[in-house]
Order: sequence, then C-alpha cells, then structure tokens
Amino acid sequence: MEPQQRSPLLEVKGNIELKTPLVKAPSRLPLPGSRFKRGPDQMEDALEPEKKRTRGMGTASKFATSYPRAPALTTLPQTQGQTAALKVPKKTGPRCSTAVATVLKNQKPGPAVPAQKPGTAAPPKPGLKKPSKRPAWDLKGQLCDLNAELKCCRERTQTLGQENQQLRDQLQEAQQQAMALGAERMTLEGELARVRAQAEQGQQELGNLSARVLELEERLGMQEGLVQELQKEQLGFQEERRGLATRLEEQERRLQASEAALSGSQAEVASLRQEAAAQAALLAERGERLHGLEMERRRLHNQLQELKGNIRVFCRVRPVLPGEPTPAPGFLLFPPGPAGPSDPPTHLSLLRSDERRGTLTGAPPAPTRHDFSFDRVFPPGSGQDEVFEEIAMLVQSALDGYPVCIFAYGQTGSGKTFTMEGGPGGDPQVEGLIPRALRHLFSVAQELSSQGWTYSFVASYVEIYNETVRDLLARKGQGGECEIRRAGPGSEELIVTNARYVPVSCEKEVEALLHLARQNRAVARTAQNERSSRSHSVFQLQISGAHTGRGLQCGAPLNLVDLAGSERLDPGLALGPGERERLRETQSINSSLSTLGLVIMALSNKESHVPYRNSKLTYLLQNSLGGSAKMLMFVNISPLEENVSESLNSLRFASKVNQCVIGTAQANRK
Repeated sequence: MEPQQRSPLLEVKGNIELKTPLVKAPSRLPLPGSRFKRGPDQMEDALEPEKKRTRGMGTASKFATSYPRAPALTTLPQTQGQTAALKVPKKTGPRCSTAVATVLKNQKPGPAVPAQKPGTAAPPKPGLKKPSKRPAWDLKGQLCDLNAELKCCRERTQTLGQENQQLRDQLQEAQQQAMALGAERMTLEGELARVRAQAEQGQQELGNLSARVLELEERLGMQEGLVQELQKEQLGFQEERRGLATRLEEQERRLQASEAALSGSQAEVASLRQEAAAQAALLAERGERLHGLEMERRRLHNQLQELKGNIRVFCRVRPVLPGEPTPAPGFLLFPPGPAGPSDPPTHLSLLRSDERRGTLTGAPPAPTRHDFSFDRVFPPGSGQDEVFEEIAMLVQSALDGYPVCIFAYGQTGSGKTFTMEGGPGGDPQVEGLIPRALRHLFSVAQELSSQGWTYSFVASYVEIYNETVRDLLARKGQGGECEIRRAGPGSEELIVTNARYVPVSCEKEVEALLHLARQNRAVARTAQNERSSRSHSVFQLQISGAHTGRGLQCGAPLNLVDLAGSERLDPGLALGPGERERLRETQSINSSLSTLGLVIMALSNKESHVPYRNSKLTYLLQNSLGGSAKMLMFVNISPLEENVSESLNSLRFASKVNQCVIGTAQANRK
C-alpha cells in the first residue's frame, strides 16, 4: 500500500503547533549583574542556536499528523523569559546602570505564557469553543474548518513576525548600547590604568622624596658637626696665626740681618771666585806639568829597565823541603855583591865532586867549582814578596805600553810553579807572581785614573802540551781545538782560537781563573817529582789604556810563563806502561826549550830570520820576545846534590840567555 498523501494544510497546522512552545525558549543574553564581555557579533551568535532549533522543530512537526489539532492563536504575548533575554550585563558605575534601566523600560510587558514541552499541543485558548469533530463524509465542512484555521494561523504568523521585528529592533538597540558601553568600559579601564600608574608613580616619588628627606637630614647633621669642627679649627688657626705673626716679625728682623750678612758674603764669594779661577788655572798648569812628569817618569823608567837589560835573568834556589837530605856545607855559595853584604847577591857558586876522576895517590879528587853571574840571585831564604819587589817595576812597564814576558825555567821540582802561581791554601805570604802582578796593576791603574787614564784587562790561560794548544779556562764539555791565528788581516796581534778571553777587574776573579787552570793543567808523575808539570802554561793579560782628554792610547800584553821541566831524558823516564808517552813528552819539552834558546840567540845576533814557528811556544810569544819587548827569565834550581847535573844544565842555559842583548824597547802607543 502506498502511503497516504498529506494535505498541505495539515503540514502548516503541525508547524504551528510545534512553533508554539518556542516562545518560552530561554534567553541567551547575559544576566543582569554579570560583566559584559561579549561584543555585538558574539551576542548575535548567541541567538543563532535558538533560531536553528526553531527551524529544526518545524521540520520535525511534519511527522506529527496523528496529534490533535490545537486551536488557532491570534497573538503571542511577550513572556518574562523574553524580557530577561533582552537584559544587558550590569557594569560598574552610574553610566552602565542607567543604560540597563533604559533598555528594560522600553520593553512592553505581556502576559506570561507557560512553556510547553516539545511534541505536545498547545492548550485551547480560553473563550474559544472547541469545534466538534465532523464526520468523514463532510469534506466541505472539514475544508471550511481548515480554511478558518489557516486564516487564524496566518494572523498569528503576522503577529509573530511583527513581534520578531520588534525584538530585532530591540536587540539591535541593545547591541548598539552594548558597543557604546564596551567602548566606554575600555575608556574607563584605560583611564583607571592611567590613574593607577599615576598613583604608583606618585607613591614611588613619595618614597624617593622621603629617602631624600632622610638623606638631607643626615647630611644636615653631618654639616652641622662639620661646622662645629671648623669653628673649633678656626679658633686654633686664629691662635696659630697670631703665633705666626709673631714669628714673622722675628723672621723679618733676622732677614734684615741676613741680607746685611749676604751683602758681605757676596763680596767674599766674588773674591773666592777670582781665587778659584786662579786656582783652576794653576791646577790646569799643574795638570800639564803632572802629565809631563808622568811621561818623563815612563821614559826614565824605561831607561832604567833598559840599563838593567831588556833580557834579564834571575836565579832562585828553592829551600830544602821536609824529608829531603841536607846538602853538604859549601855545596851552594852566594858571594856578596860589589857593595858588601848589604848588596843583594848576583853571583852563585856550585861545588861538584866528580867521582869518575881519580888521582895517582888514590885520594878523592878535589871538587870542581862552577861560578855563575846573573842580574839577581835569590837564596833559599828569599820570600815571594822579595822576589816580586824586584820585578814590580818591570810589570808596571806593561801598564806603560811595553810588552813584557816573564819565564820560569828549570828542572822538574825546582819551584817554577810555586814562583809563578804560589802555594796551595790561599796564604797571602806564599802568593805567586801572577796574583801579585795583577794586584799591582789594578792598584797602579786606580792611581792613574785620577790623571785621566782608564784601563781594561782581559786574561787568558793556555797550555802547550806535546805541541798542542789547550785552553786551561775551558769548562767541562766546552771548548774546541785551539789554533794560533792572527787577529785579523794585516794585524800583528796573535790570538788562540776557541780559547776563553775573560775580562778581569779584581783579585777574586783572578783567583777563580787560577783555580780552574790548576785543575785543567796536564800533570804526571815522574822520577823527579810526584806532581810534575808536563806542559808549558802561558798566562796572558792584555792591557788597554786610554786618556780621553788628550786622545792617548796604549796597549801591551803581559805574559807569565811556567815552562815545563827541563830535565834530560835518562833521569826523567818513568817505569811502567806509560814509558813511551813520557819519552815523547820529554822530547817535545826539550825541543820547545831549545827553540826558545835559538830565538833568543837570533834576536841577540840581529839575524834576519828568527825561528818563531819552530815551536808553538815561541810562535805564541813572538810579539813579546822581539826588540820592542822586555823579557825576564827565572832559572829555578834544586838545592840537593843529587840534582847537581840538572842544576848545572839549567844554570848554563840561563847564562847564555843572560849574555844576549836585545835592542831598545818601544812602547805601543797611538
């Protein structure tokens, strides 16, 4: 069966019945007293769900054909719920209350209509007679009833449209008022924030001013205390001022007296200045005279040394050491000098018994006497100070610009090293020529500094062992191969490469150098001496002097040489595995000593060729051996009879040197 077609009038009737309870729909507007936070658009959105529900329920009414028809309504009175829906939020302040009262006043009150549940028919309106049910066959009557009901619904729809339009107008007006109230609220909130900010700023300023007031009060208290202190101080100053005024008066009186004395002093100063100028002129004149006298002293000193001989030989006999046999009386004789016993001895006599010579009677042969003459002879009792006193003037010649060379010659154990370096222990009484010579040079240089001379000293210490040059001042692990070279192209000065040249200015520095050299020097045990020097040691001191005021310069070396032992081969040989090494050492020593004698003889004979290069010793000392140098040789001999053979050889070599005459020495000046 097909479903029965519904009449359009029935659908309209069902829609009206369903729309009737929508009048009592609850309002979506905010209640009075609540804060108004929605704008006009939000309020309109709040009403949209109500309209949607109305349209939805109208559609649903199409299916409610079985419900009984409700009587037609002519008017839709305004309910209390609608009146409440138009209320606007209550805002704090007089302006907001006035606006809400105005909206409520403009609304027209109506009778309350009870709310109906959805799906139920509206109750019949009082005063209307409920139509009786027509029979089914009375179609015309039913049509008339429907037309009447349709007319009633149309009137009701028109009334609802008018009321809806009125409500829309009221809603628009309420929205406009809400917008105005929102703008006013925002203005009031901004003003409130500004007032609060001003209040906070005022509070902060008030706090600052309070702190400032406290600070000013504290400063005021301090200032008051300071004023009191200043007042007390002012009183003290006033008292002090009165005292100073009194003193000022006294000082003025003294000043007047001082001015009078100053006038007299100025006259005296003028007189003293004139006297000082005269003294300065006299001092300059005496300075010139002193300089002339110094030059004359140097000239006379040099002449005196030349008169004594540019090559001089001193003989020194060492004393008998503990444990050694005492020599026979008359073995060594020291005849007095030409002026008597007070004159220092210059001769030496040595008695030698030759057991190889015999006589016919079988009696022992008479001892042979050997006489020698030298520039000075020092008996065994002579001390180190006495020896140095004799050569002090020669050492000073080096300070005057003359090359000086002093040798210590003799056999092993004759006292050469003791003469040059001194004894062990640092006893000032046994100091050798080297420390005494440097002390003397430092002292004289200090004295000459008052005359405008300045001196510098540079020391070096080398040894020549088996014709090899070694640096005695080299530290362990340092130094290389040493060679004798010229200082530069065209220079006559000789230097030793890889050797230390140490500036010295005091005695302690010299002592340190001598101590280091003793440790490094090559020594060996021989039959002649337990600790024998097997090399030539050469201490060189380069002296440089200048007189800046007069533009004078001078320079010369001082050479102090401790020669190796001069014994012959047979007595000096040592037994044991080192015999060949000792033999080679002795041959090298004797060769260099022979070359030294040949060089001295060549210089004395004015030969054109002087064999300096035949030995490293003479090659190193060639600038201190020539005609411009002064040379002194100490021949050291032993007082023991067992060493008479070596003593005679040493004395004979020294006598040959003493007979040599070298030309006049010349100072190295610029």
